[in-house]
This record gives sequence, C-alpha cells and structure tokens, in this order.
Amino acid sequence: MADALGDGRRRGTGKRAAAPLADATAGSGPTPAAPCGACKFLRRKCISGCIFAPHFGSDQGAARFAAVHKVFGASNVSKLLLHIPVNRRHDAVVTISYEAQARLSDPVYGCVSTILALQQQVASLQAELAMVQSQLMGGRLAAANAYNNLHQQQLHPAYSNNSAASNNNNLTMSMSVGLIHNNNNMSSGATTFNSNLE
Repeated sequence: MADALGDGRRRGTGKRAAAPLADATAGSGPTPAAPCGACKFLRRKCISGCIFAPHFGSDQGAARFAAVHKVFGASNVSKLLLHIPVNRRHDAVVTISYEAQARLSDPVYGCVSTILALQQQVASLQAELAMVQSQLMGGRLAAANAYNNLHQQQLHPAYSNNSAASNNNNLTMSMSVGLIHNNNNMSSGATTFNSNLE
C-alpha cells in the first residue's frame, strides 16, 4: 500500500509540474494581429482575407474609412472592390477615399468643383503658352530676316555701293536741271521787264 501511495504522489507531482509548462507553451504562441482600420471603425473582428485590410491600415485607416463609410457605406464599397481586379484595387480605394473627403468638404459639388477649377487652370495655362509661342515665333522670324539682310549685304557690297552712287548722281542731276530752269525763267522775266520799261 505504501508503494501505491508513493506512485500516486509521484504521478500527482508529475501533473502539477507539467501544468506550468503547458501554460508557458500557450503564452509563447503567436499574438493575434491588430485589426485593420475598417474593422476597427466597425468594431468587428478582422478575419483572415479581409478585403479592407490591405488598403486601410491599423494606424490611420480608421479615419479614412470613416469618411468612406459615411458617404458610400461599408457594404457597397466591399461589393465594389470584389468586382475589381486585385492589381487595381489600390487605385480604386484611393479614388473612393478622395471622393468621400471631397463630398464631406463640399456636399453639393463634391470633387466636381475641384475638377472644374483644374480645367480652368489648364485652359488659362494653355492660352498663356500659345501667346508665348506666338511671341517666340515672331522673334525668330525677325532674327531670320535680319540675318538674311546682313548676308545679302556681305555678298553684294559693290551692288549696294553702285546703287547708292547712282541715287546720289540722279539727285545731283535733278538739282542741276532745276537750277538751270529757274535761271532761264529769271532771265526771260528780266527781258520782259526791260522791254516793258522801254
């Protein structure tokens, strides 16, 4: 009987000794991952394969998802993302988040007001660019004309000098003819005056 009690004590000791080891093993297991921002906002457990987890992080995702949920609704966004290819879901989430923020800022026009402002800015810049291009083209034409004139003067300097001399000779001849004509008129006038006196 003493042997049976000794065996029982040894067995009990073994169970009590194994219990802390089991607790230590359970405590060293993987800690549960933090929920994504969407599940944190919705106060639900973030399951494996959550469609919002890759796009709404745990830190700032809750604030972003709050605007999306208020404007579009979590279920609608979830259905929309399911119909979009995986490689394009990030762009879709960025667009949805921007539209939600714009709608909260401007409930009437939303992101349309931003689009109109950007379109007006583009039109203004295009008009300014066209004006600058026109001025640049005019400057290039003026520079080309000046270069052509200078090149022609360098190629034909004798022709330019002869033309200038010919113009001077014509001017001198015209002035001489005019003086002779005036002298003849004065002579004829004097003769007529003398005849009248006689």
